[in-house]
Amino acid sequence: MPKGYIIAHITVREPEAYKEYVVKDTPILEGFGAKFVIRGGQSQTVEGEAPATQRHVVIEFPSYEQALKAYNDPDYQEVAEIRRRTADSLIYVVEGT
Repeated sequence: MPKGYIIAHITVREPEAYKEYVVKDTPILEGFGAKFVIRGGQSQTVEGEAPATQRHVVIEFPSYEQALKAYNDPDYQEVAEIRRRTADSLIYVVEGT
C-alpha cells in the first residue's frame, strides 16, 4: 500500500504564536503514524517561480487514507486554527508511489 503525505508550504506571520501550533500538532499527527520528513530548514528554489515561502513541511503517513484522517481529525482541526491565525499555508494531501 502506498504511503500518504501531507505537504505544506507555510509563511509564518507571527513566529512566537506559531510555536504553539508546532507543539500541539505534533502529538496529534504522530498518533496517526506521522513521521516528519521535512519541517523547516534551508531551502532554495532552483527552477520555476515560487511564492516567498518560509517553511516547507513533508509528513509521511502509513497510507493516503491515514494522512486524510489525520488532517480531518477534529482535534487536529482545532489546533490548525492556531496555524490559520498565525501563518499563510498551502497544504496538500498526496498519495505516494
